[in-house]
Amino acid sequence: MRILLIGDIIGRPGRDVLRKHLPSIKRAESVDLVVANVENAAAGFGLTESVGQEILRAGVDIMTGGNHLWDKRGTETYIDSEPFLARPANYPAGTPGQRFVQHDVGDTRVTVLSLQGRVFMPPMDCPFRCLDELIEKLSKETDVFILDFHAEATSEKQAMGRYADGRVSVVVGTHTHVPTADERILPKGTGFVTDLGMTGPYDSIIGMREDAVMRRFLTSLPSRFEVASGDTRLSGLMVDVDTSSGRALSVKRVHVFDEDKVQ
Repeated sequence: MRILLIGDIIGRPGRDVLRKHLPSIKRAESVDLVVANVENAAAGFGLTESVGQEILRAGVDIMTGGNHLWDKRGTETYIDSEPFLARPANYPAGTPGQRFVQHDVGDTRVTVLSLQGRVFMPPMDCPFRCLDELIEKLSKETDVFILDFHAEATSEKQAMGRYADGRVSVVVGTHTHVPTADERILPKGTGFVTDLGMTGPYDSIIGMREDAVMRRFLTSLPSRFEVASGDTRLSGLMVDVDTSSGRALSVKRVHVFDEDKVQ
């Protein structure tokens, strides 16, 4: 099975580059499943129903979220009812959204999980223990586990990769929006990268206009962030998985420029 995991989609520029390039990537690479982080997809913060449906129509199969998922007012009902969206499972009980999403690709049952880190992040249940709980609960009905670990600290992301090694097929980090060059297969067969990067404008500071971000750093005063424009790219990881064992066979970074150049 070939899986494409796409880093945080940032506002309209991210959605535009996704819509433009994802269909051709899927055809050229014979992709079986596409998973994308969407917590910043609506104007850089949160997710709305119309944006979620746009992303699914573009060719994403499963969406994952993080701490910004609920930033848009009035979207809790949609987030709670969207069957193709997994919110971080270690949020408190009663938080709107699905704790996991299961999806069949042919005869293979895939379970997509989202967990959120705790280092430099809001207080949360332990993601490591939550992973144990979910694997124990779902392993008998799952052939392939995919984990989006939404975390700030690279050390915590790498710790999660090691903790999950051999128990899930792939662990990818999201949230920091900067793609890392450490893609690998861990010793027990789990594909891993510390951060997928982002799908959106790279002429920016993690997707936002430079002036507003610089103003906050220079003055420590509140500053309204807006999605940047220019140099849009699609960033992610391509993973081949042996569905009989659940082990990753290969991992490859994907970095597509809007000018149709691929690195």
